[in-house]
Amino acid sequence: MDRNSLVRACAGLTLAACSLAPQLVAQDTQPSPSAGRTAASAKAPMQDKEYDLLLKGGHVIDPKNKVDAVRDVAIKDGKIAKIAVGIPADSAIKTVNVAGLYVTPGLIDIHVHVFWGLKKNDYAGGDWAVMPDGVTLRYGVTTVVDAGSSGWRNFEEFKQRVIDRSQTRVLALLNIVGNGMGSGPIEQNMKDMDGEKTAEMALKYPGVIVGIKSAHFTGPEWFPYDQAIKGGTIAHIPVMIDYGSRRPERPLEQLLENKLRPGDIYTHMYSGLRGEQDAETGGPGKGMWEGRKRGVYFDVGHGGASFLFSVAVPLIKAGFIPDSISTDIHTDNLNEGLKDQLTTADKFLAMGLPLQEVIAEMTSHPATEIQQPQLGNLSVGSIADIAVLNVRHGDFGFEDGSGAMMKGNERLECELTLMGGKFVYDLNGRAAIPWNQPPGEAEKEARKWTLLRIPGMQRQLTPEQQARMARRPHWPHWDPYEVGPNGKVTLKANAKLPPPGAKRPKLDVPPPAATWATPPSDSWPAAQKQ
Repeated sequence: MDRNSLVRACAGLTLAACSLAPQLVAQDTQPSPSAGRTAASAKAPMQDKEYDLLLKGGHVIDPKNKVDAVRDVAIKDGKIAKIAVGIPADSAIKTVNVAGLYVTPGLIDIHVHVFWGLKKNDYAGGDWAVMPDGVTLRYGVTTVVDAGSSGWRNFEEFKQRVIDRSQTRVLALLNIVGNGMGSGPIEQNMKDMDGEKTAEMALKYPGVIVGIKSAHFTGPEWFPYDQAIKGGTIAHIPVMIDYGSRRPERPLEQLLENKLRPGDIYTHMYSGLRGEQDAETGGPGKGMWEGRKRGVYFDVGHGGASFLFSVAVPLIKAGFIPDSISTDIHTDNLNEGLKDQLTTADKFLAMGLPLQEVIAEMTSHPATEIQQPQLGNLSVGSIADIAVLNVRHGDFGFEDGSGAMMKGNERLECELTLMGGKFVYDLNGRAAIPWNQPPGEAEKEARKWTLLRIPGMQRQLTPEQQARMARRPHWPHWDPYEVGPNGKVTLKANAKLPPPGAKRPKLDVPPPAATWATPPSDSWPAAQKQ
């Protein structure tokens, strides 16, 4: 029995039983060969260190490589250089302690809408889409796939204005509708659905356009899906289907059993709106198992109303778990039940899926679905996109697309996010230095391990920025420390904080203006009329 079959068999027992499934791999305690390095090599200049960055002591979960144990992760030149036990801390320019946290590949969300702009009621350059960097990096997401916001007519605008300017890696599924996704009749216009022109644009941008999307079609015709599959066949890329309205003329089972190809993706798998759930048993609807057996991938696509606990729980109990966990994030659902990628993942932990499976459904599985095997793993030589996650334990509540709530006792929280081996998010300043200490040697080489602001790091400025800085006067500034000629750092008196609980002296100073009996604005003289 392969791993997927084993997990699905476990999921088919009970939610409580399935939650006991993960067993940690025994930790390798053998010393690293590099542990015996000489003292001279340990004292090598920063620029000559073996690694740029070392994440030390974290619990690595890398489903693709079947790693599930405490390991150190070393990074060099933006790539994974080594994963092992006991990599020496002094072998890297910068070492960050991540003990007690989970280290995973950067998360991948294959269903988002980020073609933002000023158009009203529109996903294609409109106000229904969100700016990617604000809803990704702080949740450990390093790669997103925009699911059909743009079509062949406006993809290049999307690329120039969003994809090329975002820190998050933004890939795209091209809408079979030339004008992309929006309100009104745009998505129902079969005259604007052209598989050949869609494929032509996809072939022009391989590796950026990673699939084709059909969404929100309400008519009885098969035409949109046939055109999407035609385009996917020409361009050798998968098709993702948001099945729109449920129509008896085109039942779901026919789509899954006869239309979609192995490797195509069915999203909104737990919506229950289009026949995904059997009305009698509550389990998978007609065609769902047949589609999975044929190799169709099933994606969550939470969205605003496309994920219901009343659908997901019985399907998961029957063993029908997702291939990928995605958000379908847009402006309408940011503050509703969806919220973000990690909150979506929390719901599956609450329903009994083991953490290892949930991580797989946000890393190696979606990378496989979009044919990007270089992503979603921590293989040596791979791009060092990494999420460092904390699992909070407590009493939490999670909402679905209807507003219904499920209790859970685990919540994922992102501590650190790296892209290409450099920090792009740091929740608690784990990679930072204390405010009252001078920058060290590692900070002088900070460009090699971070994109965040670091004291003492010289930012890379454009010629225009350099000229602007040169025109500014250089004012003296106060440092909270003094560095003696021998390099000893002494904290200045005004930088010393009182110990916790210490009684603060009463200072003879004016009270805050907010406490004044007469507000300052009322005490000012009346304005002189000109």
